[in-house]
Amino acid sequence: MSARRIIPLRPAAAEPFATRAHPTGQKASGLEHPPPLTLYVHYPWCVRKCPYCDFNSHALRSTGSAPELAGGLEAAYLDALIADLESALPQVWGRRIHSVFIGGGTPSLMSAAALDRLLTAVRTLLPLDPLAEITLEANPGTAEAERFREFRAAGVNRLSLGIQSFDDRHLARLGRIHDGREARAAIDLALASFERVNLDLMYALPQQSREEALHDLELALASGATHLSCYHLTIEPNTPFHAAPPPLPDDDTSADMQEAIEARLAEAGFTHYETSAFARPGQACLHNLNYWHFGDYLGIGAGAHGKLSSHEGIFREDRHRHPNRYLEAAATRAFVRERRRIDPADLPFEFMMNALRLSDGVPASLFTQRTGQPLATIASELAGAQRRGLLASGDGRLRPTDRGRRFLNDLLGIFLRER
Repeated sequence: MSARRIIPLRPAAAEPFATRAHPTGQKASGLEHPPPLTLYVHYPWCVRKCPYCDFNSHALRSTGSAPELAGGLEAAYLDALIADLESALPQVWGRRIHSVFIGGGTPSLMSAAALDRLLTAVRTLLPLDPLAEITLEANPGTAEAERFREFRAAGVNRLSLGIQSFDDRHLARLGRIHDGREARAAIDLALASFERVNLDLMYALPQQSREEALHDLELALASGATHLSCYHLTIEPNTPFHAAPPPLPDDDTSADMQEAIEARLAEAGFTHYETSAFARPGQACLHNLNYWHFGDYLGIGAGAHGKLSSHEGIFREDRHRHPNRYLEAAATRAFVRERRRIDPADLPFEFMMNALRLSDGVPASLFTQRTGQPLATIASELAGAQRRGLLASGDGRLRPTDRGRRFLNDLLGIFLRER
């Protein structure tokens, strides 16, 4: 498909959120105002699928080099993304976009010209905050200095690098296409163009020792990155690691790694603000914070998910998952595979599942602002969580205790209502 001129179409009856009433005279959602809105863009291709990955990513049939991807496939996918965004306008018309996150897959396989075209479309079609955080995920195996500079010139202002480890032996077992030298070089290249850089690290890797995990962490700290995402490797269904599990550290060793990592990052001045996220002051990921504050997000691209609030309720939707099916949908603009209204009875759990990932929790008043329900709706659950020592009390916040963070699934289960 060839590039098309972008003509934003104003949908009918696009009155402000707070003035449109439900036919019964009441807003079915109970919301007085919409929450902040962000944009997620999914790029579904990788050079190679990692054996632990259960994300919607698909290995390229070619060698995966950027010039090969930048042909007809890239142009067709960009056309589809822009058409998807145009089709979604009636649901978000007039609402400011506070951040953009381009994830995958490996979005850094995208050519700089394609990224520039994508962000130009976003700015044309949506009221993007001039100071919006715009994040791009990148893998060290695709790192090129000129490309990082061009990504920055296109408007990306935050880069997230999938390092995972600096140890060649562990990287090979994880199926990564980069080695430790390339990881360190990619970080240097990223920091030359971006003030805000996140590094993804994994621990409890196959046959990894506590000392090796901490060595990875020390290299990450020495790099100058301002944000670290430290994840425990988990074995997910429908992955090669699930079919043939590798030898992993036992639970006690993994717990020791986690405690040592958290302690070292605190010592280094990083705030442990979310379950797996650590940041220097002022460097938290604003896009992810919106998720955890139960904000709204529009998701476009193959398999992208979204959450959007309206007078009729709070809805979740997802796009067709396979890239080929998504591209086929462009002919009719039927990108959305499923759209469903969240049952009001499920909203407390959905809210808590996000908010309680945050170490400091959220103001208690946010529950009503984001669900449309009074806090009294969950009074008995809150009291039960406090009695069990899982939820803090008395400070006007919904905040997990240290015990609640450690046993987060138990805490969340209190808000899961039987149907």
